[in-house]
Parts: sequence; structure tokens; C-alpha cells
Amino acid sequence: MSSTSIGREGEKIAGELLRSKGFEIIETNFHFGHGEIDIIARDGEYLVFCEVKARRGERFGDPVLAITPAKQRQLRKIAEGYLYRHNLFGTPCRFDVVTVRWNRDRPECRHIPNAFTFFDDAT
Repeated sequence: MSSTSIGREGEKIAGELLRSKGFEIIETNFHFGHGEIDIIARDGEYLVFCEVKARRGERFGDPVLAITPAKQRQLRKIAEGYLYRHNLFGTPCRFDVVTVRWNRDRPECRHIPNAFTFFDDAT
């Protein structure tokens, strides 16, 4: 399986996981500027910007490690673009991460709500 197909399959699995938790998927693969947000969803009153990281095996470590401070800054800018484009400023928002790792052709998922915020100072 190519890295692109692993990513797309991971996004599909992440969407199913979020739906099973009661999220309403609003949009997938939202592009703004030079980046994209994998999943935008509603969870109650929250607008959730969700980054999906998928890996096959252990070679590159925990997928969540790919959400670097630079990646977080990029995701914040894309989210701001989404809020601007849809006139949603003031809407409660959060950033979630879903990791998908295949072990012996079976995906293992982990959902991390509030993985980072718009206002994290460390980034």
C-alpha cells in the first residue's frame, strides 16, 4: 500500500471512528493556502478540526509525533481560513488528532481530543 493510499484509508477509518462517537462530519480535505485539514466536524457545540496521521508498522514511530509545532501553526492558519470563509468567528473550536496504525493488516486507532489549541504558547 502506498503512503497516499495509507493516508486516505486512515482518513476514512478516522471519519468512521468520529461518526461512531456522535460527530457530524462537515467537510473532508479542506484546502486553504498551501495546506489542508483532513476532517472538519461538529461535536456538540464545538467545531472540530481533525488531523489524521496514519502509519503502517513501527518504522516511523508514533504517528502523533508528526504533529510538530510547525504543523500545528499550519493547521491553525488553515482553520482560521475556514472560519473566515464561512463567517464562523466566535464558534467554539478545538483541534483533535486521530492516529491510525496498521499492525498485521488491522488498524489501531487513537482519538486525542483537544490535542492542541489556537493559543498554545509553546508553538
